[in-house]
Amino acid sequence: MSRPVLQVVAASTRPGRKGIAVARWVQRLAEEHGGFDVELVDLAEVGLPLFDEPNHPRLQQYTHQHTKDWSATVARADAFVFVTPEYNHSFPAALKNALDYLNAEWADKAAALVSYGGVSAGLRAATALKPVLNALRMVPVVEAATIPFVQQFLTDDGEFVGNAELEGGAKAMLDALLRLDSVLAPLRAAD
Repeated sequence: MSRPVLQVVAASTRPGRKGIAVARWVQRLAEEHGGFDVELVDLAEVGLPLFDEPNHPRLQQYTHQHTKDWSATVARADAFVFVTPEYNHSFPAALKNALDYLNAEWADKAAALVSYGGVSAGLRAATALKPVLNALRMVPVVEAATIPFVQQFLTDDGEFVGNAELEGGAKAMLDALLRLDSVLAPLRAAD
């Protein structure tokens, strides 16, 4: 039996972002976890324009190649970890845009959140993101990784190095994702 595909989605697209280092750290931990086949999805590389499809995403009648490509990427995933900073008490517009492009491709899949920032650790971004995930029929796990004062975990060359507490929290999150995926997989298979 093959392992479920976990996509680690780097939500920040701005130059100088710290999130790609955090996403690579999550990717490494997920690979070490061993429960998933892991893919890093960098929204900066995906490069979606502002939502530009003429039809509602639930119809899956995509007219643009970038949407068809994005649909294929998301459709092959079984679960997601969204790595997001907090921008003005919410999550980045690039992530909202990427979510809005699709509908059925997200449904009945487990999701986890890794938020980072300053003193708030991106918690308001995570709080704002959960209802959007629910509206797309994703199921967020309770376990999450929150990273306060993210800068303290970055080396001089920009690598993110988490401490034992962060790694423990991330492992618990990955365990929860794997458990939830085993429950949701039959729902996806029935569609």
